[in-house]
Amino acid sequence: MLGRKWDTVHEGRDGWLFLTGGSNRVMDRYARGLVGGLRHWWHLRGWARLMEARAARAGRLGIRCLHVIVPEKLSVYENHTRDLPYDPAQASTRRLARRLAGKPYYLDLLSPFRAARDGPVPLYLRTDTHWTIEGCLLAYREIMRALAAVPPADIAERPDYAEERVLDLGEKLPHQPTERLRRPQIQRDAVRVETGTLLAAYEAAGRAKDLHVGAHVVYRNEAAPDPRRLVLFGDSCAHFAPILLTGYLAESFAEVHFVWSSSLDWGYVERVRPDILLFELAERFLARLPADDFDVRAGHRAGGRPVPTEAAPAVS
Repeated sequence: MLGRKWDTVHEGRDGWLFLTGGSNRVMDRYARGLVGGLRHWWHLRGWARLMEARAARAGRLGIRCLHVIVPEKLSVYENHTRDLPYDPAQASTRRLARRLAGKPYYLDLLSPFRAARDGPVPLYLRTDTHWTIEGCLLAYREIMRALAAVPPADIAERPDYAEERVLDLGEKLPHQPTERLRRPQIQRDAVRVETGTLLAAYEAAGRAKDLHVGAHVVYRNEAAPDPRRLVLFGDSCAHFAPILLTGYLAESFAEVHFVWSSSLDWGYVERVRPDILLFELAERFLARLPADDFDVRAGHRAGGRPVPTEAAPAVS
């Protein structure tokens, strides 16, 4: 039965669903014991060294580098699980926070998320792996504080719309529960001024929702309160559409480049020469240590996917 074993989805209390399996082997992010614990430690050691090396390389270019790992729901809301045999104290985000405490290139989100988890509004959707508007705003404010930036005064008051939907964890269950999904309409001053080749092709084919890794956009904001340029390598918690973290940042900084990738493209960074290099990644994707061999122009890692053929004629 789902919720009684380490399956893809764990059914917790009060309708809360948690990702426990999948290709990223989510439960490995909580490994303990002689073999699993040592493998977990060694893997996070690799991440810590990678972050340090990235920050040093960025520093030589005069760029501030900051890494943000978005905690899994399991790391924050173990009180909503039901008899799940795991130890949230072993979470990768908790271990990284201890290892990298005081390092200017790492921002701990787990502590503020756990501190706010019992607030009036959940930080994550109950039937989805992603954060709510409130969770995203909390992370955004922490990032802005770490970057010594001031959010627009009305950023939390932007309108939103809601719809009842079956979300990513709900659709994995036989009864497919629905949930009210709220999306903020953040964009007001920022304008998308550049669209990567791969995203343009998917949009022309009407398939933008199918694109993940390789999506690339640039937003410019002449009314931004912060004049700095920011390059963000991230995932669906940021997104190329201005509906989550990328949207909030685009309303805050003069220029924001978003690239959907856990692997950096240093050639791109050197061409853009941003003031800030921000890296965002969901905790489960720590499963793979990137080689930083991404090619923004091609829209993929070395040897990655091509532009879809049905959209190719629409691309100049």
